[in-house]
Amino acid sequence: MSGLCGWFSREPAALPISQMAAPLWRFDNAPLRTATHSAGSVALAAGPDCARMYHEDGLLIAMWGERVDGLAQLWRSHGAQACAALTGAFAFAILDERRGEAFLAIDRSGTRPLCYQLVGRTLVFASSADSLIQHPGVCRDISAQAIYNYLYFHNVPSPDSIYKGQRRLQPGEYVHFRSGRLERGRYWKIQFHERETLGFAQLKDEFLDTVRASVRASLGGQGAGAFLSGGTDSSTIAAMLGQAGGNRARTYSIGFDVPGYDELDYARLVARHFDLDHHERYVGAGDVAEAVPRIAAVFDQPFGNASAVPAYYCAQMARDDGVLRLLGGDGGDELFGGNERYARQALFALYEKIPSALRQLLIEPLLFRLGGRLDIGLVNKARSYVEQALVPLPARLETYNLLQCYGGKNVLDPELFAQIDPSAPLDALTRWYWQTAGCSQLNQMLALDMQYTLADNDLPKVNRACELAGVEAAFPLLGDAVVAFSARLRPCDKLKGTKLRHFFKQALRETLPRAVINKKKHGFGLPFGHWLQTDDRLRALAYDSLSDLKGRHIVRADFVDELLSHKVAEHPAYHGTMVWVLMMLEQWHAQRRHGGPAASTQTRTGHEPRTCRQ
Repeated sequence: MSGLCGWFSREPAALPISQMAAPLWRFDNAPLRTATHSAGSVALAAGPDCARMYHEDGLLIAMWGERVDGLAQLWRSHGAQACAALTGAFAFAILDERRGEAFLAIDRSGTRPLCYQLVGRTLVFASSADSLIQHPGVCRDISAQAIYNYLYFHNVPSPDSIYKGQRRLQPGEYVHFRSGRLERGRYWKIQFHERETLGFAQLKDEFLDTVRASVRASLGGQGAGAFLSGGTDSSTIAAMLGQAGGNRARTYSIGFDVPGYDELDYARLVARHFDLDHHERYVGAGDVAEAVPRIAAVFDQPFGNASAVPAYYCAQMARDDGVLRLLGGDGGDELFGGNERYARQALFALYEKIPSALRQLLIEPLLFRLGGRLDIGLVNKARSYVEQALVPLPARLETYNLLQCYGGKNVLDPELFAQIDPSAPLDALTRWYWQTAGCSQLNQMLALDMQYTLADNDLPKVNRACELAGVEAAFPLLGDAVVAFSARLRPCDKLKGTKLRHFFKQALRETLPRAVINKKKHGFGLPFGHWLQTDDRLRALAYDSLSDLKGRHIVRADFVDELLSHKVAEHPAYHGTMVWVLMMLEQWHAQRRHGGPAASTQTRTGHEPRTCRQ
């Protein structure tokens, strides 16, 4: 993974910085570079993929992702506004002994993570929670609320962490520590301009030039390859990679021998169309069973997105081929309007345009009073439509949330449930959604997804899967210039009626094969529910994991029993998702108990160890 870690304090620490840094690159065994100052009261370590460290006149700087050159001067002249002048994917730490200040920040898309905790008068920070908890003052207790949030989102969204007292920076944020106090602020957030007046031809040329430039900038001065799913994003990146590199672009795809899950035909079509040096592999249930413990170990937070497995095998295939950097198409849906829910929510928004008097005095009484007595297909559909339309955004996005459908009390151990706020996940979604109040509904959803879908889910998935395989990931569609371009597009250019990615597809119509332009979105899904029914090894791993999880007093034993004995058989794909989420929660705990990076971590959520200081 590489990254950075350290602390800033007036009190010397006895911990060697190398001990705290070790978890950051435990998977690649790369050499460690460190710098310490003032008998350990200020310490900083940076991994081999970080830029050169700066250490002069009491100023200590490390940056992960971009060159450190010039940051010292920016800091001296602009202070907290220094990060606003930076571009690309980065995380950095500035420790300034002369001023008595420390400053942490991450990039605008949240590509590089950074977590921190204030321990007395000491600020401790690291690119990974596994590194942070090596500091003797940092609390290792698991947060009950974070467990609930994980089951709700299938990850632990920032700014929270799985550990009590830890915080994580969100995209475009910084932390400024001075005079013993911590200030958290935002130096950037996306600004939508919804009245673009340029014509299509001019916008198209600018768009293609901007994406090409971002692909070139993502190459990193080394031979790069690309993920290729056969969708519009990965196909665009693969095509432009070939143009930028001057050689046949090397691309990598994963397939599944299960009907409805395999998209290799589209990837092969793209490979032929652009004459790519294409590689592919089929992943089976046995591969998944073998990868699960490794996947759980590489994540510093519980992580329940099953597509991390195919991403890992794709990256491993590239690494075996000598590729050290893989370009992903992540971000295209969230920037240009490509998720099916955008079209679905646009349909619900139509109901709001009907005069309220007509809705409240005629439509709703007919459907819910008179219509409630009629079991007619069309009436039932209309009633369901209105019921959902009456739920405000963003709550409506979670209508089919698994944890909500089961009921938190029915899933969680009563002792743990008593410690959590069941409304917290939706409250967090609502706060983020309304940060872009005044914009169109679509752009509010895009801004929400840039945090919860990208920064908290898709980017960690690809980054960690690549880390496990020994490959670095890059995301050209999240280049700052591409993000700024997308923010200028009118909402109707992103979603025209219910047509997704309207401008994006029109701009690439002469570049991509017609079949790719017209295909429906599929994704990188894993047929886990199917394999859970058909593969003995994977089923044993899942069932044994859930059996062990019952002993942790996190999930109700009767819920686990009902899930495995009845629900999975009734609907393997739907209920299999919860089996996967719970399995990965147990595997995350198990990897840290059995020699993992945080082997001594307290996993009984209801207990407070004496070493915890908050």
